[in-house]
Amino acid sequence: MNPRRWPALAVMLIAAYMDLLDTTIVTVALPSIQRDLGASDAALQWIAAGYTLAFALALITGGRLGDMYGRKRLFLIGVAGFTVASALSGLASGPGMLIAARIGQGAAAAIMIPQLLTVVQVGFREDERPKAFGLYGMVLALGGVSGPLLGGYLTEADLFGWEWRTIFLINIPVGVIAFAGSALLMTESRAQQRLRLDPAGMLLVTIALLALVYPLIQGRELGWPTWTFVAMGAAVPILAIFWAHERRRSRVDGSALIDPALFHERSVIAGLLVAFVFFASTSYFFVLTLHLQVGLHFSALETGLSFLPFAGGVIIGSGAAGQIVPRIGRAVVTVGALVEAASIITMIVVVSRYGDALSAWQLAPGLVGAGLGLALVSATLVTITLSGVPGNHAGSASGLVNTTLQLGSAVGIAVIGVIFFAALPTGHPLQPGDFVEASRQSLHLAAGLAALACPLSLLLPATRPTRGAETVRETVAR
Repeated sequence: MNPRRWPALAVMLIAAYMDLLDTTIVTVALPSIQRDLGASDAALQWIAAGYTLAFALALITGGRLGDMYGRKRLFLIGVAGFTVASALSGLASGPGMLIAARIGQGAAAAIMIPQLLTVVQVGFREDERPKAFGLYGMVLALGGVSGPLLGGYLTEADLFGWEWRTIFLINIPVGVIAFAGSALLMTESRAQQRLRLDPAGMLLVTIALLALVYPLIQGRELGWPTWTFVAMGAAVPILAIFWAHERRRSRVDGSALIDPALFHERSVIAGLLVAFVFFASTSYFFVLTLHLQVGLHFSALETGLSFLPFAGGVIIGSGAAGQIVPRIGRAVVTVGALVEAASIITMIVVVSRYGDALSAWQLAPGLVGAGLGLALVSATLVTITLSGVPGNHAGSASGLVNTTLQLGSAVGIAVIGVIFFAALPTGHPLQPGDFVEASRQSLHLAAGLAALACPLSLLLPATRPTRGAETVRETVAR
């Protein structure tokens, strides 16, 4: 047993915090980025969704690369790549460069993050793992709470005249520290069995998802030409080809990117469906940020502070889930989705009633409820989804669940963003009141998706996870 495992974990957690921070910190800086770079509405969607999409697409492959070539080696490559991509994001001269750098960040994170959880799983004794995963959970909570607040502060502080660029450039010293510490303290490990990559599978699923997401984000600005609908329709047969390829690879050498055997379990099919729909609904933060900053002229810091009630709801929900999951099992997912839908409806009512006089305090009850609902679903869904999966498929299944969560979020930003921007009037300068109707329409979709997750959750097996198995930290890479 490596005596440096705890110090090594500490520096790896620094890198994990850096990654999670960049998932949430950019949201409140979007209006500032748009003003400075002249970014279009579609570019804003790509800046937010490009990171998540790249992370989702490369996540499973990132974990397999670590098993094949060494987890320490891949972790260091991921940290280095993330740091370089952060520097390029901060130095971006235009929207295109920033989007490309954000995609690079997401791909690097997908190489980096799976190694952390695998190292904990193989490098710590069984009695040590709960503490190690608990520390990782604390980092997740800290990143979720501090991201919007830190992003708002750094953007508004305008350090060295860098404005929004600081949220990316701050990763450079943090990344250097994480790289040096990990290089010094981590020990190398890799899977004992021989594994192979599935590049064709990765290419097919990437093409299919881009065929769906790209037209959704770009279509409105281009006037919805015919090719956008053709591309979205083509995603279905491409996914069918991908599935046939995965079945063949599984039979030939067991190297499929996604093992088809996983879909023999009812819990996996139902869990992935609920995860995709529910996490697509959580993309309302994209809309609320633009409503508060562009529509109501909140500062970046004021916007970050406005989202603090959401973090409070997450903390309360995480604690409550640990107590009630062993008692009522899948019903927690149903209740959580219902709370999420009701909370978004509460925000719709508040936005409609107060219009351009809306304050952060008036949004607070809905945000607390939304955080509570998210925590209840997140703390339960993955465990139930994996409840019937054999141990030899646990790693692949957890990676698949993670990928689905990220894809749901990315597609949610694309679809909800299309509705939001399409509802904004054109031909005259936007007024605060113009954002009310746009937000109402997009929030209605978010509430509908959360509500849809309620009946879908009834497809989950009626399992009641034990207290020791409930934690999502052992199976979720974010």
